[in-house]
Amino acid sequence: MSRDVHIIDHPLVQHKLTLMRRKDTSTKSFRELVHELSALLAYEITREMPMQTIEIETPLEKMQSRVIDGKKVVLASILRAGNGFLDGMLQVIPGARVGHIGLYRDPATLQAVEYYFKMPSGMEERDVIVLDPMLATGNSAVAAVDRLKQTKPRSIRFVCLVTCPQGIKTFHDAHPDVPIYTPAVDRELNEHGYIVPGLGDAGDRIFGTK
Repeated sequence: MSRDVHIIDHPLVQHKLTLMRRKDTSTKSFRELVHELSALLAYEITREMPMQTIEIETPLEKMQSRVIDGKKVVLASILRAGNGFLDGMLQVIPGARVGHIGLYRDPATLQAVEYYFKMPSGMEERDVIVLDPMLATGNSAVAAVDRLKQTKPRSIRFVCLVTCPQGIKTFHDAHPDVPIYTPAVDRELNEHGYIVPGLGDAGDRIFGTK
């Protein structure tokens, strides 16, 4: 069983994340940075994607060449903040299908409550990339992957912008077989369940709802 956490430390990724963390970054800039960062993350996450060989014809001759089976990739967005990731990812993997998982965090218990779930058909043949900017308490991510595993996909990866040791532990205690891809593991959760130093509420900052 893998307990992988892949830290994506590419200079462009780290630079854009720093700009996003700043409290005076505008909604417009934050949204653009999420778009750019998600495209960069897509390159890293798809590094080990299964490939297949097809026959093509160059201007000079026929040859065997490799492609990602993009139609087998599902981007599973945890609503609503996960949707901020979608456009950038789809720019890099335009053949991907998109699924949505609607969860909200009960403010009293901090537990995840599901209100929506819609995935493409034929999940048994698909590789899922779960999108959520923050892996904080880990409760939403665990609930989302619990639900996804019922569809029996071929593989699952989880990608976020920022996480913390508590979130990683909660997630991997429940799903040790699902690797996490993130540019940053921050210090801790505060008493309100926010990652610190973090970048605030990613959903509010993407959609301008603060």
